[in-house]
Amino acid sequence: MRRYVQHSEHILIFECDNVKLLFAVAAEIGAAQGGGTELLNLLRIMVLCLLGSAANLRAQPADVDGEKEIERYRAMINDPMANPGYLAVDRGEVLWAMARGGKNVSLEKCDLGAGPGVLDGVAAHLPRYFADADQVMDLEQRLLHCMRTLQGLDTKDVIARRFGSPGKTSDMEDLVAFIGNKSLGMKYQASLSHPKEREMANIGEAMFYRRSAINDFACATCHGDDGRRIRLQALPDLSKPGATAREVMASWPAYRVSQSQTRTMQHRLWDCYRQMRMPAPDYASEGITALTMYLAKLGDGATINVPSIKR
Repeated sequence: MRRYVQHSEHILIFECDNVKLLFAVAAEIGAAQGGGTELLNLLRIMVLCLLGSAANLRAQPADVDGEKEIERYRAMINDPMANPGYLAVDRGEVLWAMARGGKNVSLEKCDLGAGPGVLDGVAAHLPRYFADADQVMDLEQRLLHCMRTLQGLDTKDVIARRFGSPGKTSDMEDLVAFIGNKSLGMKYQASLSHPKEREMANIGEAMFYRRSAINDFACATCHGDDGRRIRLQALPDLSKPGATAREVMASWPAYRVSQSQTRTMQHRLWDCYRQMRMPAPDYASEGITALTMYLAKLGDGATINVPSIKR
C-alpha cells in the first residue's frame, strides 16, 4: 500500500508494506500554506496505513513462529567472538586479580568450595554449604564474604552497583560471569549432601509455591506448568526436574539483549519478584539462595553454557 501527499514544496511519502512508514520530507510539515489542514490529512493517511498493515499481520500464516526467530537470533550471536557477555567475563578476570580493600589483596585466595583460588568447576556446585561461615551460600554471597574477610573491603559500593545499567558496570555481575565461565561445558551437580543444603532446597520449594502480595502470585503462577507464555516469550516449567529446568540452571549468568547487560540468577529472581509486585528481596539474602538451591536440585545434570544469550 502506498500513499502520496503533496502540498507545494511539502512532500510526504508513506510506504505501509510490512508495517514500514518511510518518510521523504522535502520541508517541515505545517510550516505554512495550510499546514494545519495538511497535517490532519497526513494523520488520516497514517491511520489508514497502519490499519492496513495490522490486517496484513493478522493474515500471516500460522507457521510464522516468533520463538524460532528468537532462537535463531540467539544462536547467531552465541559465540565468544559475538556474545557481549564476554566483555563482562574479561572485566571479571581483572577484578579477581585486583588488590583492594583495607588489606590490599586480591580475591585469588578466596575459597569458593574447591580450595583457595580454585575456579574451574566451582560454579557447577553452587550454592553449597561453607563450614567457615556455617551457611549455605550462592556465588554472590560467597564473593561478598571473601571481599569482607579476605580483602577487608567495605562492600557498600559493590552492593550499590550490584546490578549494572548503562554507563555503570557491576563488579558482582562481572565476577560471576568470569567465574561461571570457568565451568563452561561441565555438568551441573547440585550440592545436597549436607543437612543445611537439603533444608535450603526445601525452603526454596516452599517459597516457589507461596502466593502473596497484591496479585496473589507465586513463582509457580508463571512457572508451574508447561506451555505458558508472556507475549512471544515461553515460560519454563520449574515445578519438576527435566530438560527445561536443566536449561535454566545451565544458562545463568546471561547477557540480556533487552537490557544490554549481563545478568546473574540474583537479578533474575529479583526481577521476578518485581514483576509479581512483591517487595524487593534483599540482595544476597538467604531467601534468594534458597530459591536458587531449589532450582539447582531440579537442574541437576545440566551442561553449563555461560554467559548465554537471553531476550
